[in-house]
Amino acid sequence: MSAASVERPHGNRPLIAEANRIVDRLPGYRVEIIGGTIVVTPPPNVGHARALSRLRTPFIAAGLAGGETEVLEGVGVWLPNGAEDYAIPDLAVVDADIDDHLIENNCYDPIAFRLVLEVTSSNYENDLRGKVGAYAQAKIPVYVIINRQHQRVHVLTEPTGGEYQTHRIHAPGETVTLPKSIGAEVTLDADLILKAGQTKVS
Repeated sequence: MSAASVERPHGNRPLIAEANRIVDRLPGYRVEIIGGTIVVTPPPNVGHARALSRLRTPFIAAGLAGGETEVLEGVGVWLPNGAEDYAIPDLAVVDADIDDHLIENNCYDPIAFRLVLEVTSSNYENDLRGKVGAYAQAKIPVYVIINRQHQRVHVLTEPTGGEYQTHRIHAPGETVTLPKSIGAEVTLDADLILKAGQTKVS
């Protein structure tokens, strides 16, 4: 899975109009605006989808799927980085009143997000670089990256001044404990999730 970037809209259309035009032309593709650049990502492969499926279980088992929070996939977060910036994380833990925080273009105020999580694809540099600054500037408390290319789980916390002050990297075989600030204690089995994310070749 690869991503294409579109730095400028065609004609005089605003970036968001151009992004929505691409969404209409390419159903199933993820279209985001990060740092004033449109990023287009094809539908996920099976390894990506499998890892994401495995990830839902510990969040739901911890009780985050009801009450004060919800566990959602593919919900847009409006970003303060640019006039039209937004991202669509693979998974998010959000406040239960997220419906009250709609801003524009089916994207919601980052104040309603307790955690965002990305499972990397071939455009992993975007998850490891561009989105780190974007989510930190949006003050999203916890950013988790399932880095399939390097077989690591990254947990970034304490967003200050457009960057995360803490960045912990976990290898296969380690247990990843996420901050209780997301609403409950969640532990992830790095080995299980990273293995699930591997693309099987025949």
